[in-house]
Amino acid sequence: MEIYTDGGCSGNPGPGGWAYVIIRDGVLVSEKCGAEKLTTNNRMELQAVIAALETLSPEEEKGEKIAVYTDSQYVQKGISIWLPEWKKKEWKTSGKKPVKNKELWQRLEALAGLFSVSWVWVKGHAGNKYNERCDELTRIAIVSL
Repeated sequence: MEIYTDGGCSGNPGPGGWAYVIIRDGVLVSEKCGAEKLTTNNRMELQAVIAALETLSPEEEKGEKIAVYTDSQYVQKGISIWLPEWKKKEWKTSGKKPVKNKELWQRLEALAGLFSVSWVWVKGHAGNKYNERCDELTRIAIVSL
């Protein structure tokens, strides 16, 4: 299974949107978007992945490998590299400041722990069909506010 996600804002902070596309065996099976009136790019990037993983069932996906594709290095590096260090430092950054979006990171970590997930960074706006679709859905969500 492949999950593509994107999030963004019109202004940062500002009105924001998120989107995901789920592909199973090469076939698009689900896509969704949402929006918030006042948020940040990073929150929307996280919300996109959280929303996608929330649609899955741990029982039904047991043993299935799930690749999450994101154009956000914040999400990809955050979940795979920074998160363990933040937790060791009691949710402080290397600069000893509180980690932003802690509640979203905790939700994402809990959800990701239910599945076999790999985190893949893809270059945004580089012609990847499903990344481009997520970007389009994100913009539609923002405009819908």
